[in-house]
Amino acid sequence: MKRFNWMEKEISNLKEKGLFTTIRTLSSPQGAWLIVDGKKVLNFCSNNYLGFGNHPKLVEAAKKAIDDFGVGPGAVRTIAGTMDLHKELEERIAKFKGAEAAITFQSGFAANLGTIQALVGKKDVIFSDELNHASIIDGCKLSGARIVRYNHCKPNHLEQVIKENEGTYKRALIITDGVFSMDGDVAPLDRLQEIAEGYDILLAVDDAHGEGVLGKGGRGIVDHFNLHGKVDLEIGTFSKAFGVIGGVVAGNAVVIDWLNQRGRPFLFSSAMTPPDVAACIAAIDLLEESDKYIKQLWDNADYFKAEMAKNGFDIGSSQTPITPIMLGEAPLAQEMSRDLFANGIFATPIGFPTVPKGKARIRVMISAAHSREDLDQGLKKFVESGKKLGII
Repeated sequence: MKRFNWMEKEISNLKEKGLFTTIRTLSSPQGAWLIVDGKKVLNFCSNNYLGFGNHPKLVEAAKKAIDDFGVGPGAVRTIAGTMDLHKELEERIAKFKGAEAAITFQSGFAANLGTIQALVGKKDVIFSDELNHASIIDGCKLSGARIVRYNHCKPNHLEQVIKENEGTYKRALIITDGVFSMDGDVAPLDRLQEIAEGYDILLAVDDAHGEGVLGKGGRGIVDHFNLHGKVDLEIGTFSKAFGVIGGVVAGNAVVIDWLNQRGRPFLFSSAMTPPDVAACIAAIDLLEESDKYIKQLWDNADYFKAEMAKNGFDIGSSQTPITPIMLGEAPLAQEMSRDLFANGIFATPIGFPTVPKGKARIRVMISAAHSREDLDQGLKKFVESGKKLGII
């Protein structure tokens, strides 16, 4: 049919350029090892930082919640969808992060969409890091505010563009990722906070890849920089280190109260499901009980990154367990991913538009669930593939 012709052409074009994404299928729970497309492989690409995705305590909590509350919330939060569990999670996560209050959304993506739109509009401006996540970009576009991008992790340039735009807007928002998911670098939040305070501008940070990773006991980037009470909003997700699903915004109580009134995903989409909420609470329990999972994560990451660099791989400038294997062109990243999978390593390629053209990579996501033997096996296969393809 003619109406599909343009899509068929675009898909063919993606395949020719090595940019077509082949989606593999899992037949097992998350962990260090997975069954993918019917094959047992070592997992190097999940966001399951702490191994909580199939942790017995989270599974048990989810099962009990089903018995107590059923499987679905049945409504949006403002009508008949707010359960005891939702309030408990919001109170627990606010306390965990040292924030005045918190609100939960259905996902981290929804949290960014709902929050940004509620804070700024057509007469306003958003100062956004040029490498912010797609959910931030989409939230900025949907808000209708003017978007001014500043150079990646460059506070001096942020201050420059603020000065250049003074007097041209009603309200303003500075927003940044905390940990940038493709490169693993950390935003200079201390300097951004000084600038935001100096110009009396709202400051929001997306801590999706910092929660459970940075800060004391995994409390995130605000704790990492000791900025409690100084950053207006931490936007995050329960889908990575927490091992579940759902979004959260923690911070100033006035702003959280406003999001309860104007956060569109909160108002117009059903609440997080009871088993998900209960599992998130169980994850907080584990993080408050011990930092052993976080220590294991960092031990594994430091070892893997050092060995990859020693073997000649370009691993970028990551400051976190995120380990980009920089390859340049998308076809090479796809070829290496296929070669690794054939040899029992699940590591997916990432190319444009997720990263800029010429910056394709395989992004390795290290987990506390990996044993030293797992890491050594992965290193061996990466080295073999790297030599085979002329990368090292």
